[in-house]
Amino acid sequence: MFTPTRLTLARKRRGLTLVRLAQRSGISARSLSAYENGHQQPTVEALAALASTLEFPDAFLQAEDIEEVPVEAISFRARSKRTAAQKDAARSAGRIAIAINDWVETRFRLPEPDVPSLPNLDPETAAQVVRARWGLGHRPISNMVHLLEAHGVRVYALVADCADIDAFSLYWRATPFLFLNLAKSGERGRFDAAHELGHLVMHGEEAAAAGPQAEAAANRFAAAFLMPAADILARSLHEATSERILRAKQVWKVSAMALAHRLHEMQLLSDWAYRTACVDLARRGYRSGEPGGIPRENSQLLSKVFKALRAEHIRQTDIARPNCT
Repeated sequence: MFTPTRLTLARKRRGLTLVRLAQRSGISARSLSAYENGHQQPTVEALAALASTLEFPDAFLQAEDIEEVPVEAISFRARSKRTAAQKDAARSAGRIAIAINDWVETRFRLPEPDVPSLPNLDPETAAQVVRARWGLGHRPISNMVHLLEAHGVRVYALVADCADIDAFSLYWRATPFLFLNLAKSGERGRFDAAHELGHLVMHGEEAAAAGPQAEAAANRFAAAFLMPAADILARSLHEATSERILRAKQVWKVSAMALAHRLHEMQLLSDWAYRTACVDLARRGYRSGEPGGIPRENSQLLSKVFKALRAEHIRQTDIARPNCT
């Protein structure tokens, strides 16, 4: 049996409108709409044409019904700069990752979610509370991805064709998910992970996470979480030069610009010293990248899962079978 929701998911995953899919598949937009609305069943030939055009196996379009991630469940950064197709593709990719996670959870015991909900706290305090709850003290975080996974956050990478999306997070059936863009430097990937943790903590399932205010709050949370004030103050960074910032950023594994902004935010850099440092860092290439930066952090949990599956002669392609996803 053909499953309408599967066709919708596959189409959006490829970033296609009904009209574009009609042009590529040779099937009218009216028929496609009828398929997706469940008003008409595609012929065997039409189903094969759709699967071929969308680059999904026929069986994917005939597997069990699949619920979309609601649009309002995700807050994309720079929302106005992202097209509906880009957001749909990322949202659908996330839904497929959730299905893969469901498959994994039927076979492995994963850490229980332990992300506090703190919608009424300011970002600095919220970051301190999470650090205290997770027993981190004021010390630098060695690996953000491993830390998140240890506390029950399911961390996945955004695929290459979703490179226009920075990162996003959501709760699905009370489980927190976080999706990261691998095109960024390791330092910026860590900040993105902390930023999305801020959304999960402060905006969670109850509070609205959309808009500039929510994004600014998540940024402040990330800065406070990665660079706790007590540790910053203990390292004598008052009026630090760009050279000092470049050395110090290695302690917290953050970008040079992020550390400069944190020092200015904490009033350890005057306006003049902050502008001077930013100009010099930009001249050295630190505004658009992180020269000589750290490697990207990888999932420890998924590495262990795939290692165990290989031992049982189960391949990654086996997980992608429609009866799994």
